[in-house]
Amino acid sequence: MCEDAHPVARRALFLTGAAAVLTSGGMTFAAAADQKQETHTLRGTLPPGAPDFVYVPVEVPAGVRELRVSYAYERPAVPAGTPGNALDIGVFDEHGTDLGGKGFRGWSGGARGEFFVRADEATPGYVAGPVREGTWHIALGPYTVAPQGLAYELTVTLTYGEPGRAVRPSYPPSRARGRGRAWYRGDCHLHSWYSDGRRTPAEIGALARAAGLDFVNTSEHNTHAGHGAWADVAGDDLLVMLGEEITTRNGHVLALGTAPGTFVDWRYRARDNRFGRFARQIRRAGGLVVPAHPHATCIGCGWKFGFGEADAVEVWNGPYTPDDEVALAEWDAMLVAGARNAMGAGPGAGGWLPAMGNSDAHRDPDVVGLPQTVVLADDLTREAIQEAIRAGRSYVAESSRLSLSFTATGGKGEHAGIGERLNVAADTPVTIRLSVTGAPGCTVHLVTDGGLVFTGGPLPDAGAGAGAGTGVVEWQTTASYAAYVRAEIRHAPTAPSLPGALAAFTNPVFLGTR
Repeated sequence: MCEDAHPVARRALFLTGAAAVLTSGGMTFAAAADQKQETHTLRGTLPPGAPDFVYVPVEVPAGVRELRVSYAYERPAVPAGTPGNALDIGVFDEHGTDLGGKGFRGWSGGARGEFFVRADEATPGYVAGPVREGTWHIALGPYTVAPQGLAYELTVTLTYGEPGRAVRPSYPPSRARGRGRAWYRGDCHLHSWYSDGRRTPAEIGALARAAGLDFVNTSEHNTHAGHGAWADVAGDDLLVMLGEEITTRNGHVLALGTAPGTFVDWRYRARDNRFGRFARQIRRAGGLVVPAHPHATCIGCGWKFGFGEADAVEVWNGPYTPDDEVALAEWDAMLVAGARNAMGAGPGAGGWLPAMGNSDAHRDPDVVGLPQTVVLADDLTREAIQEAIRAGRSYVAESSRLSLSFTATGGKGEHAGIGERLNVAADTPVTIRLSVTGAPGCTVHLVTDGGLVFTGGPLPDAGAGAGAGTGVVEWQTTASYAAYVRAEIRHAPTAPSLPGALAAFTNPVFLGTR
């Protein structure tokens, strides 16, 4: 074993646009003909204010069967309110570290202390394939650095020998057996052990079926390596779409339903003016761009890129919390702004922004399908589900026990549903009808561009037997009074003067001519 100390010097810093990266001292392997394995260890320290990414070059000779990496770092005590050390890790191969990920071979963030790559297999989150000769780079991501600095130790072991046989990935089909045009339930933000989750794809599939879901979307942090692990999870009763959660330092975004094998880079900030490039990449790969938990309080989680490139926004993430309430209010404000501009554009990027909800489930006791997005789609295919999400023909519910219908009807029988427009004159009477089942003890609310206009309930509680949680509300309005109407179903408040947690909410129905 060889050991080297490489404290990271600030003179090694170089800039790429507005974002800084850094290359530290590296490791060189020169295998003797009869050597079976070689290990080098490097130690270094990153200062407070270190760049987002530090690359450690590793010179890999010919004849390597496996590359294995382990790392550890110090976690000194810090003052209250001060972030401690957190160091992410990944690897790029001989194709380099340029933005776009041509050399990307895997990322595990802070979820693992060790990983390996070889032709026939790799650690979950890493891409199996040959370990070719050239300069590889271990990517270190100092997520947070303590005032004392971040001292780390990095160990790389190369095993020599003939490479194993490469395994061709098997991807899930892009359709399942649907029911034609119908309401389908899904959860599009899930993590398995292919990133920082603790469940296998098979376990997630079983939980999705138990939750009454018809579709899911994979969303591992900053890696596509798990795309080939879901073929056996999919079935006639469950559509599995493939994607990624792109976890930047300025917010997270879901690539929803991209083509198998699509990798989207995450190594940029809002000030770099690069997000548009990767949003376009997601769409070219057939996916949707969905900012996730835009007001989450974790470091780097708050969304800073704006919503001009978004196809939808994840307003509700996991069990309902105050940051979801803030996201709901921000989304409603965007609807109001759109109404002020006469709603000239359709839904999706550049128009009004449909909302959705997902569980972001990682491990027990996280509940898959809490919440779930319920879409009106022409069939249970990737394209049909995406089109319904993009069009806003959807509502969000806390479980499959809750169902609703929400419509607007004009005086001559004109009809529009969620995400649609009722084209009526400004003074035409309009009847809004909300029907709910499975929401015992909840109240119903109608919201327009003017704010909350109706509150009803509570719905019968569980003691009401078959009628528990069931109710119908009708409300009269005109397009001149309400540019749109949307519905919320809420639990009873847990504190005075605060709203109760959502049990469900809908995308809007728009009223009036454009």
